[in-house]
Amino acid sequence: MRITKRTNIAIRVLMYCGVNSDRLVTKTEIADRCNASESHLAQVINQLAQLGYLSTQRGRNGGIALGRPMNAITIGEVFRALETGVPLAECFADVDNTCPLVHACRLRLAIADAAEAFYSHLDGISLDALVCGNEELFDLFLPQACPKQG
Repeated sequence: MRITKRTNIAIRVLMYCGVNSDRLVTKTEIADRCNASESHLAQVINQLAQLGYLSTQRGRNGGIALGRPMNAITIGEVFRALETGVPLAECFADVDNTCPLVHACRLRLAIADAAEAFYSHLDGISLDALVCGNEELFDLFLPQACPKQG
């Protein structure tokens, strides 16, 4: 199973906001720390905000923050929300399906069951489990202090 780039970036955004939960963050700083383009980030942030995972504030002092507590965001829920509509294989696609075995193939059901097991496992992992106590993540995602002039 392969996760889309959009979902991968979305989890990075959520983790970044979780580490910096004491303030609003900007799309530019997320792009810098998460190695993503600002245009791609804008789409992901917009989708996460529409789904209620983020709250956004426009304007000069605006920014992005988590839309709900970290323990109320499960990774399985985020993956399902963002990966819905992305077919696992050709036989899952409604429009582009040219597989002649679609009605007789038992592999399709096995793949669907495996995907559900994958998501179910991720349902047990909350954003706070990825962020809290993860010092290496904090080192990567906290703004660096400016060196002292002297």
